[in-house]
Amino acid sequence: MRSSAVLAGGNGHCLLESGYHADTWFDLDALFIDPAAIAPQVDGLAALIRPHDVTAICGPLLGGAFLAQVVAASMGVRFYYCEKGASDPSSALFGARYRLPAGLREHASKERFAVVDDVISAGSSVRAVVSELEGAGARTVVIGSLLVLGTKATDYFAAMNIPVVALDRRDFQTWSPDECPLCGSGVPLENRA
Repeated sequence: MRSSAVLAGGNGHCLLESGYHADTWFDLDALFIDPAAIAPQVDGLAALIRPHDVTAICGPLLGGAFLAQVVAASMGVRFYYCEKGASDPSSALFGARYRLPAGLREHASKERFAVVDDVISAGSSVRAVVSELEGAGARTVVIGSLLVLGTKATDYFAAMNIPVVALDRRDFQTWSPDECPLCGSGVPLENRA
């Protein structure tokens, strides 16, 4: 993946949706404004997902759902999305919640899903989508992404026997809030969730 041409980012002290802290972030807002520019990556991700015999693609709103929709179109399968709900306030890590719209829930129970997100680090939104699909009676058979950062998500889904496919993988450092060296140094925290 020519991710450097597609993804912009920077360094700082960032709060991720998972609750982890990181020193690197990516700006994904402009990723889908030129469909022709991202078409090769979409086709490449569809090729990685295709052997898993999925019947539908689902992604978390916003970016993951945009990617899910174009991958579903490329593969000729159904498209679903999950909307961000209220986070679990009792959870310091992985408190994000995503919900299928009521009109999609009944249909989802009959599907074999690929859950996709544009970039996956700790995998908070993807974990929440998989949980929501399971709650609807659906089966997730593969996770897909343009870019996987670190191994937290890959390790988590390997324990569930769900493969993670990606066009690119990079090392990525995250810390729990109580272990973050940037917090210890007094660097202000930016919410990048």
